[in-house]
Amino acid sequence: MSRAVAWLPSLLLVGGLQAAPVRLKELVAIEGVRDNQLVGYGLIVGLNGTGDKRQTVFVAQTLANMLGRMGVTVNPQAMQVKNVAAVMVTATLPPFAQPGTRVDVTVSAIGDSSNLQGGQLLLTSLKGADGQIYVAAQGALLTSGFVAGRAGNSQTVNHPTAARVPGGGIVERQSPAQLSASSLRLQLLRADFSTAARVAKAINDRFSFNGTPIAQAESSGAIALIPPPAYSARLVEFLAEIEILTVDADRRNRIVINERTGTIILGKDVKLAPVAILHGSLSVEVQTTFDVSQPAPLGAGQTTVTPNQGVGTKEEKARQVALKPGASVEDLVRGLQAIGSTPREVIAVLQAMKAAGAIDAELEVI
Repeated sequence: MSRAVAWLPSLLLVGGLQAAPVRLKELVAIEGVRDNQLVGYGLIVGLNGTGDKRQTVFVAQTLANMLGRMGVTVNPQAMQVKNVAAVMVTATLPPFAQPGTRVDVTVSAIGDSSNLQGGQLLLTSLKGADGQIYVAAQGALLTSGFVAGRAGNSQTVNHPTAARVPGGGIVERQSPAQLSASSLRLQLLRADFSTAARVAKAINDRFSFNGTPIAQAESSGAIALIPPPAYSARLVEFLAEIEILTVDADRRNRIVINERTGTIILGKDVKLAPVAILHGSLSVEVQTTFDVSQPAPLGAGQTTVTPNQGVGTKEEKARQVALKPGASVEDLVRGLQAIGSTPREVIAVLQAMKAAGAIDAELEVI
């Protein structure tokens, strides 16, 4: 049983989190079975005068080259492309995607187009890191924002210069992901020696052949597998059974701090060394008042405004929290709450305790 404590600006939450075994599907990935990122350059047509301006010269050149391949000769210098915009097209190719599978694509303006709403993406080839074409994309754009109004009286919602084409990409080449019985390896999504050893033990307990282990932890992030003879020709079934195995994942103690919102997340397993904390605050206030000096009636002087500055200081007495050996995070939080500490003061205390070596946990500021 473990607990987590969250300190919010106006609310303190202390709750229990039941530790439960985790499926290997959530902890590991199969080496080589991964997504592949694709990118391409394309044109959007059909815009209502919100395309790239004349100074975006590569749009006119692209359109002229495209028309040239269709048998139409046009001088790029004589073209106005207010209804055309150049975009970068990106997509993610899933592992084992077969030709004919449809994927979503994202388009983003790279010129000075102000709005892609209502546009149509022309046929665009998307390439992978190896330079091969894997997806051909085309279709109507779906924008998540819009622009209403004209000139200085307009309203923009979200980002109208980026859009998606749902199902607009068709896979033309099979994904490069491959499975090989001779080089099966599992990669931990979060490298940890304890978790890697537990994963290898769970696999060996389930699939060991004549007492011979089939899994070996090579490092904190990789586990080598040798399929047993019964599964040598059935890798898919073998990996499917591995994914449903469960282990107790080991996680590092961590304290997460969001100074912008004053949120602090702590785990109860965080160990605290005996330490005494003295915390106080000093505030300095500078006030400026303006006095008006007027001359006597019928006098020769002028009315003047003179600033009058005053400086005041206020220092509170130091407040003490004493933690005994074996104290928990809950004891720390309750002690700081008892002396009326604010979330930002708690953040300062935790940072000082970490610097003093009194907290055996990672301190992460987000």
